[in-house]
Amino acid sequence: MTQKNYQLPELSYGYGELSPFISEEQLKLHHDKHHLAYVNGANSLLEKLAKARQENSDLDLKAALKELSFHLGGHVLHSLFWRNLAPVAKGGGGEPAGILAEKINNEFGDFQRFKKEFTQAALTVEGSGWAALGQSLDDGRLLVMQIEKHNINLLPQFKILLVLDLWEHAYYLDYKNERAKFIEVFWKIVSWSEAEKKFTYA
Repeated sequence: MTQKNYQLPELSYGYGELSPFISEEQLKLHHDKHHLAYVNGANSLLEKLAKARQENSDLDLKAALKELSFHLGGHVLHSLFWRNLAPVAKGGGGEPAGILAEKINNEFGDFQRFKKEFTQAALTVEGSGWAALGQSLDDGRLLVMQIEKHNINLLPQFKILLVLDLWEHAYYLDYKNERAKFIEVFWKIVSWSEAEKKFTYA
């Protein structure tokens, strides 16, 4: 059975619509170059695996699967990240509402405590990585996590509701090495409606 290749997802907003928080140049570079590289990397690895199976040939599976995890993780997390953003004019920013807000208040005490923990996770993730809010598929609890690279420290059985890219390629054109400024503006364009949609069906 032939599997379809992974595709670069289209954005639900224009390249300039997140400005002044994320510039058009920064967004184009991030989406069209960096994310596409992970898509191409994942597809290339899958083709190598398919060819090895078809020819019944040997492949360094340890290296191939590690690289596939990296590229596929990059593709999945970036796809989530784009949906986690929204222009201010289209509802970006503010605080969550509804059942997700209630759950955050129950788990963290209040939204400000959650924001503090998420921001601290984003500031301190080692090297290149991500901050994420996940929900356990087992008992429904919410946890903040730090994901290194695209595939290290992921919590099993946790569905990601909200994710923030902390690789320098996500913000360097706009904020240079000032990661904290990028995290600060993230809260102005975060899409809580998208996070709640994922929570509702978790």
